[in-house]
Amino acid sequence: MVDHSRVPVLEALQEFRRRGDTVFGPPAHKQGRGADPRVIDIVGAGVFASDVLSLNGLDDRRQSQGVIERAQELMADAVGADHAFFSTCGSSLSVKTAMISVAGPGEKLLVSRNAHKSVIAALIISGVEPVWVHPHFDTGWQLAHPPEPDDVRAAFRAHPDAAGMLLITPTDWGSCADIAGVARVCHEHGVPLIVDEAWGAHLPFHPDLPQWGMNAGADLVVTSVHKMGGAIEQSSVFHLRGDLVDPTVLKQREDLLGTTSSSSLAYATLDGWRRHMVEQGERLLDEALGRAARVRDAIGAMDPLRLMGEDVVGTGGTAELDPLRLTIDVRGLGISGYQAAEWLRAACHVDLGSADQCHLGGQISYADDDDTEKRLVESVQRLVDECGDLESRPQADLPPPRTLELESVMTPRDAFFGRTEQVPVERAAGRIAAEMLSPYPPGVPVLVPGELINSSALDYLTSGVRAGMLIPDAADPTMASVRVVAG
Repeated sequence: MVDHSRVPVLEALQEFRRRGDTVFGPPAHKQGRGADPRVIDIVGAGVFASDVLSLNGLDDRRQSQGVIERAQELMADAVGADHAFFSTCGSSLSVKTAMISVAGPGEKLLVSRNAHKSVIAALIISGVEPVWVHPHFDTGWQLAHPPEPDDVRAAFRAHPDAAGMLLITPTDWGSCADIAGVARVCHEHGVPLIVDEAWGAHLPFHPDLPQWGMNAGADLVVTSVHKMGGAIEQSSVFHLRGDLVDPTVLKQREDLLGTTSSSSLAYATLDGWRRHMVEQGERLLDEALGRAARVRDAIGAMDPLRLMGEDVVGTGGTAELDPLRLTIDVRGLGISGYQAAEWLRAACHVDLGSADQCHLGGQISYADDDDTEKRLVESVQRLVDECGDLESRPQADLPPPRTLELESVMTPRDAFFGRTEQVPVERAAGRIAAEMLSPYPPGVPVLVPGELINSSALDYLTSGVRAGMLIPDAADPTMASVRVVAG
């Protein structure tokens, strides 16, 4: 019987602090002795006291203490995986590790085109050739839902040599794929399914939430525990089950990309969150689901807002909806999601996690309480009541969705590392993109290196910047010019 009351990382930190070791290696602040008191006043002395080098401190592998390994074994047991691997570089690293464990340079990988920019970065670094599987665009909601099993089956028919599939679910807006159906298609072809489930760390711990990737037949699942769980930023776990991916290969690929100075703070909070969820997760998530239902009822009654709900399930791409994710269409207010998010932050000191031209996106978690619930509902009501006083602003041009399904004419790696030039945006149509252009959040690129640029994509990006869109990965974030493959 696995004892989930044990927390190996936290116990090792507690013992380290009890012993009062004096360290003559990193980190140089020596558990806070040298930290600036002005910094300690803000972040707390405990942060520095618990910042311990994993090797020769928290976990001396030469003496085979295996602290991290034991914590990972407990995590795997908690979520129904064969293996779990902690990452302190976020899921941006974990998803790269997963991808290069399935496909290598020159090999093909089916990739859902609504992927985060970290997925595109993995393609650039690895030289893997993507076969794009396009999501289903919901014109009513102006949102992309995940691909369906038939879309994946068609992609395998066209590319039977693909080494596997990468599926993104849930999306940033809460719509979830038919993981089990996509897994069956992949396994019919004898290849693994990777699920980028960055927004799904909470899913294994309550039966009324959408199905967890490991339970639905996925082979590799990546989670960002800081997004919907209780670990600090950059805390990620990737999980493995079955025999389609060699765990030794996965560990070696992680070692290739990961840091040799892993954060004990991230490890400790991952360890503690697992214990918390095993012992109390269903109760805590029960409360969160009840709270989310009340918030949904309240916001759903605020005309002219629209709140995405179960009506989108089964209508093309959405197999399930995470009820803890709130997607609010603000177009009826006559303002953009960018304006709405800025107003809520400035006037109410309420920060919503996502915003685009049409929507606001937020989340309810197990950490919310009556006060945060009340503050969210009252702030959104204030937005409805007072938004008429907001000044008129330019709006982003929303092109027909199919016009953003661009043709790939080079691999992302070749386009990114080849000869490039910066051209005025007026001369970029018809050229090959040499950079990612990713409105953030959510960080899904509109342009990927190797894609043939068209005027619809440029119009959307340039008008979006005028409306308040941020494109932080662009060489020219003002979108006055674009980096393209040199002619």
